Amino acid sequence: MISGKTEITVLVTSVSAIIGQGIIRSLRKSRYSVRIVGVDRNNRSPGPYLCDAFHQKPACDEDTSDYIAFWCNILKKERVDIIMPGLEVDMFFLDAQRQLFKELDVAIAINRQELIALSADKWQLGEKLVDAGLPRIPSSIPENWEQAVSELGAPPLLLKPRSGNGSRGIARLYDERDFDYWRMKSADNWMLQRIVGDDSNEFTVGVFGFGDGESIDPIILRRRLSGAGNTLEAQVAYDLVIEEATQRLTGYFKPLGPTNYQFRKEDNIAYLLEINPRFSSSNSLRTAFGFNEPEMAIDYFKFGKIPLMPLIKEGTAWRYSEDFVHYASNII
Repeated sequence: MISGKTEITVLVTSVSAIIGQGIIRSLRKSRYSVRIVGVDRNNRSPGPYLCDAFHQKPACDEDTSDYIAFWCNILKKERVDIIMPGLEVDMFFLDAQRQLFKELDVAIAINRQELIALSADKWQLGEKLVDAGLPRIPSSIPENWEQAVSELGAPPLLLKPRSGNGSRGIARLYDERDFDYWRMKSADNWMLQRIVGDDSNEFTVGVFGFGDGESIDPIILRRRLSGAGNTLEAQVAYDLVIEEATQRLTGYFKPLGPTNYQFRKEDNIAYLLEINPRFSSSNSLRTAFGFNEPEMAIDYFKFGKIPLMPLIKEGTAWRYSEDFVHYASNII
């Protein structure tokens, strides 16, 4: 029995996406007895069937009173104890509605507002790294191709959106023709970077922060990416350069709750690719190695307890495709 209840009711958003499904798997492996309520716009995926209850988001904008009413009704009907966002869009909504959920007495596993806002703009994040004296990938928003090559060096160069996550919108530029095409396609949401390191030196790091520069000891995974930018293969790694960079970033940015740093290493320097101030796509892989962020989130955000230091197992994990079949109930 936990705090007078036999179960913790956890609402997980975006359960049709890989992050939300990873949160569900991690919750099922936690030491808590959980009842999982799923929310998503898409009801045609395995996600709803992985939950104990499911609610489809209404077809309305998220800044409308109808959408707020949808949330209030679910929280009351399902007696939700804590909400865990599975996608960035849900994190932004919850961030904007903190006062509402506080009044409804529902815990939210969500980071500090300042870090959420900063991480939404990779250019501004890079500027903060410079202010903190931390390594920054050479970056530019050039007027033309000549300026790009002059500031960043010989191609290929990397064009990436200033906002967004994963590999969406990222393109390698080899010449002026590429530059003109992708700059126009990306409107005003773009920046260029020098390509640092290589695919064999990419790392994803899980941190559970306490908002004061302290955290649970991180878990470092050397990773290989899928075409969509999600972790396809992960191996537990012990790398002093990445560990030191993680400590410096945590001390400076003061994350709260589940936070993901992504690095590339070159010439023994750890370059930060991005900060995801939320559960990331590799959260279930971290759970498999002993670093269960949803369980930690219940400890910290619901019960106000510092999570126990996890015992990390060594090993390698791969993601693979698997069939999920739901049979109609009227089949004889």
